[in-house]
Amino acid sequence: MIGPVADEREGLLDCLAQQRYVLCLAAYGLTDEQIRVTPTVSALSVGGIIKHVSRTERAWLDLVVGEGITDAGDDFSLEPWETLADLIGEYETVATRTERIIADIDDLNRPVPVPRDVPWFPDDVAAWSVRWVLLHLIEETARHAGHADIIRESIDGATAFPLMAAAEGWPETPWLKPWTPPREVR
Repeated sequence: MIGPVADEREGLLDCLAQQRYVLCLAAYGLTDEQIRVTPTVSALSVGGIIKHVSRTERAWLDLVVGEGITDAGDDFSLEPWETLADLIGEYETVATRTERIIADIDDLNRPVPVPRDVPWFPDDVAAWSVRWVLLHLIEETARHAGHADIIRESIDGATAFPLMAAAEGWPETPWLKPWTPPREVR
């Protein structure tokens, strides 16, 4: 949970971290098989969303440091060998890199040139600011966290607060019971 923040930079990074956390909560307790399940009309899976958001954040920070952008291809699809632990580990690596890069930037107004060879980027904007990139990452991560919530609930009925309660070890209360894995039927 985000607490009091010292400044804008800390607030933006804390908000992004919170959105990453709630996205990953959608995978809490899932098996490597369940992270691949696509139970809705879309082709999205919880694991595919985590992979996509991680790669997207890395690509945006590549732009911030001037490395350009690469086409990651179909980053919503999981390879057979990819595990939930791999995806979460990579996302944590990306998050650490983001925080290090942003800490080293003196001015969040610093321009981030808009690549001209990417068809979905606007032609009428020369540059975004680092601040805009962070706000965009928060927006995108939150949007996909919502998608992951719906997919997770479709898999086993689990919802965000009971998952958070389970992950953080909250005691059961009259208004909230932490999620527990469904019992196997034999």
